[in-house]
Amino acid sequence: MISISISFIVLLVLGTPIAFCIGISALAGLLQLGDIPLLLLPHMMFQGTDSFPLLAVPFFVLAGALMNGGGITRRLVDFANLLVGHVRSGLALVNVVASMFFAGVTGAAVADTSAIGSVLIPAMEEEGYDLGFSAAITAASSTMGPIIPPSIPMIIYGVSAEQSIGALFLAGIIPGLLIGFALMAVAFFSGAHLQSRLVPQRTALHWRQLFSGVKDALLALFMPAFILGGILAGIFTPTEAAAISVIYAFIVGRFVYGELSWRQLPNLMKDSLVITAVIMFIIANAAIFGWLVAALQVPQKIIFFLTASISSRWLILIMINLFLLFVGTFMETTASLIILTPVLLPLAKQFGLDPIHFGAIMVLNLVIGLTTPPLGVCLFVSSGIAGISLERISRAIIPFVLAAIAVLLLVTYIPALSMWIPHLFLQR
Repeated sequence: MISISISFIVLLVLGTPIAFCIGISALAGLLQLGDIPLLLLPHMMFQGTDSFPLLAVPFFVLAGALMNGGGITRRLVDFANLLVGHVRSGLALVNVVASMFFAGVTGAAVADTSAIGSVLIPAMEEEGYDLGFSAAITAASSTMGPIIPPSIPMIIYGVSAEQSIGALFLAGIIPGLLIGFALMAVAFFSGAHLQSRLVPQRTALHWRQLFSGVKDALLALFMPAFILGGILAGIFTPTEAAAISVIYAFIVGRFVYGELSWRQLPNLMKDSLVITAVIMFIIANAAIFGWLVAALQVPQKIIFFLTASISSRWLILIMINLFLLFVGTFMETTASLIILTPVLLPLAKQFGLDPIHFGAIMVLNLVIGLTTPPLGVCLFVSSGIAGISLERISRAIIPFVLAAIAVLLLVTYIPALSMWIPHLFLQR
């Protein structure tokens, strides 16, 4: 296993795409074992992606693209602006609230960063906000996307851990909202100091404005409620909900708002296919790696070592959190979940953690890693939109990362924060 880990790290340092890092290092491990028929490789790759719940991934990706093209995303941003845009650090708070709404539909951090950032970073610059701060709050708020349902990482974990995806969706609601409130608190107290004094103060919200804003954004706001409500009511599965969200986004964007043209569809579908292909290729290669890890009995060896040397549940949780935060900074979330879930979940069960609670902990750790300097993916996306250096956004995002880690500790050591809603609705 040491040679496999070394080959993986070397490939990663050389800049090899993560899917190839996983596949090549797994192949090296299989060759070391010997007497492994090569026909087993395509079989394992196909088996890793041959899952009904994974069908939700391309549907949610396409739904997000249709939202952007059909004006749904813009209306969510406008409604968030109406709610909190008039208070101190208004546009910074709008950024977080808009990400909350957007997270309720797509479930992907990079999609959130791209969609919200392309709208709000230029707007924040125009109102005098520091570009580093604007890019940082955009990247940080995107971490709610994979936590608030529907969530693509929760689907990946659910498939890997053989757990209820509906329960995992519910487990992410309170942690996702807590992340949002923590980021809003940081933005509220720091945003005003980074904003030009020349920006005019907006008038307070009037109920007529609120009514008009709700009316305009009603169909956009109804989308996440419709998806989650249908799942909870047992009307459809998460995969079926993802397919319905595509139909809903298309109908609203094309026939109600009239902003989604037929000419846009080929490009939107092409972009969605590329994103989906990347995710599925990672999953396929990670399936080989996962089989190898199981064949070498890595989980059993880790459990034996740690249970023999550590008896404190608090200490083991700290170690898992530190490890996952580190992994999340340089490794893609999907690959991390598929590779590490079979390794860490038995350890978590050994120390009495509920698999649903542990799923929330894993996803929260890994998505925080997406915004952790210096290699967080969302940092590259957001800094690219803002046109600033990675060093500048890395300095600005530190308070937001610390706030997210504080929420992570609360979720880790207070299981009710992630388990109360699943217990309430599913009697777990």
